[in-house]
Amino acid sequence: MNQKSAELSSSVRNFSVQLSPTPRGARLARLLATEQLRSWGLPLDPARLLVAELANNASAHGRVPGRDFRLTLYVVGGILRIEVTDTRGEELPHPQQPAVDAESGRGLLLVEALASRWGVTEGRFPRKTVWAELRCTPPEPEF
Repeated sequence: MNQKSAELSSSVRNFSVQLSPTPRGARLARLLATEQLRSWGLPLDPARLLVAELANNASAHGRVPGRDFRLTLYVVGGILRIEVTDTRGEELPHPQQPAVDAESGRGLLLVEALASRWGVTEGRFPRKTVWAELRCTPPEPEF
């Protein structure tokens, strides 16, 4: 293997898991993502907040009985991409301004504020993938 191939393979990482579209599945997505980011030596925040929001949306709005959602993390170079794929392709997310006294409805506004970029990719029906990207660098070594 030449040096370029070694550099490329060390800078590309991925992790994927299928989870139940329930509050428990959403919590598990955040916990698994946190451990994966930690094992890669990447900062935990705001990535785990983005995973929590996207997974929660999949369990709340993308839920179809008997169909799971998929969490995928990719790191290519200095970009972390978080993808959550569910089977409610007809339900495309869009940020909305909730009422001042609303107790929910701010998740995508949070994603919009924290992510470098985010969006939705329509997949083979009935799937859709909501994704968010972060520029990331490994933490500085502690002395």
